[in-house]
Amino acid sequence: MKKSVLTRYRVLAYVTGVLLILLTLGMIGKYVLDLDGAADFTYVVSLAHGWLYVLYLVFAFDLGSKAKWRVKKQLWVLLAGTIPTAAFFVERKVSREVEAKIADSSFATAKA
Repeated sequence: MKKSVLTRYRVLAYVTGVLLILLTLGMIGKYVLDLDGAADFTYVVSLAHGWLYVLYLVFAFDLGSKAKWRVKKQLWVLLAGTIPTAAFFVERKVSREVEAKIADSSFATAKA
């Protein structure tokens, strides 16, 4: 597996996570605090998050299929982009695991 597969996933995990936090704050501003402009902000951020979440799903699925994850793990990683802050924790755990696999495979390749 190439490191670029992990890098794509990591970038989209962070972007999706940040947008989801902004969306959550926008919703609080719109519905709880009744702030002016919060509706427009929420609209823009929700569109961006929605489209980028689709890319996140594609990249996370690609990473999971190449890393040969179980279905349960794959689903958890895919859903992490819908829970505020979960994408950051899941990304960190997944990155450590996949980087170790990449290091093992490159060590085995260099040794052969």
